[in-house]
Amino acid sequence: MKKALVCGAGGFIGSHLVKRLKKEGYWVRGIDLKFPEFSDTKADHFIQGDLRDLSVCKTALTLDSLSEQFDEVYQLAAQMGGAGFVFTGENDADIMHDSTMIHLNILNLNKKYKKIFFSGSACCYPEYNQTDPDNPNCSEDSAYPAQCDSEYGWEKLYAERLYFAFMRNKGIDVKVARFHNIMGIEGTWQGGREKAPAAICRKVGMAKDGDTIEIWGSGKQTRSFLYIDECLDGVRTLMKSDFSGPVNIGSEEMISIDNLTLMAIGISKKKLYVTHIDGPVGVNGRNSDNTLCKKELSWEPKQPLVVGITKIYNWICDQL
Repeated sequence: MKKALVCGAGGFIGSHLVKRLKKEGYWVRGIDLKFPEFSDTKADHFIQGDLRDLSVCKTALTLDSLSEQFDEVYQLAAQMGGAGFVFTGENDADIMHDSTMIHLNILNLNKKYKKIFFSGSACCYPEYNQTDPDNPNCSEDSAYPAQCDSEYGWEKLYAERLYFAFMRNKGIDVKVARFHNIMGIEGTWQGGREKAPAAICRKVGMAKDGDTIEIWGSGKQTRSFLYIDECLDGVRTLMKSDFSGPVNIGSEEMISIDNLTLMAIGISKKKLYVTHIDGPVGVNGRNSDNTLCKKELSWEPKQPLVVGITKIYNWICDQL
């Protein structure tokens, strides 16, 4: 039986990944500061611990047989959140410091695993290629010359280089994906770290007929969003391939925030109004370019955005 370690297993993507690996027959250990918020972990063994601490990392990566290695490690642990967390500037030091410590601890214990996946981010793409909301350029080779729009993006870009440096010099089998706005049920939907789909669905779900909901920015900024199940399809396809990356894992169905809001309102069947207020919004446009993914992995997502937003809206209404 293959064994996997999921770092960040208490988070949104990590908890779903644990479930996916269990369905595929893996023995799974999860580690995080916290347990999953909305359902019990499916991990065979869960460690509640701080990966910034090297001794905790050593414990997480040690199996019963001291000479045995994990077949796969998934490094998803990071300081992160939505626009309200990333773009205010108030969390920059923690974002860069904490995530870097985790990477260094795990990479320096590389003899304890055979293959490692690192979850990068589309936030690494340069701001100058994302000023036109209708024509953003997010092909993998466009990341340089670098000009990330946040310290979160800079940390992700630096971390990619760190992982590939260890691959070259230490012989580690590394896989790197750049995630584009992964969404789904059992994700953060309030408190300041939620992302746009969850925030919008929450506002629509809480509103009564005739209410007005507030949207940050002009509403003209564009994004693409990928449902969690399809994200994990992409991750598993990458891990089984001979390609190392970095490679985009995202949807090419681009939508403005205004139209995303109208989509959620349509799902709710309510009559609501929208007003725009100042708030952190990030770049004007961002959309996954899946050219490389299709070429190297023969994979691309299939599910329309409205299907995922409907699932999220209904789930958040249940929470409310």
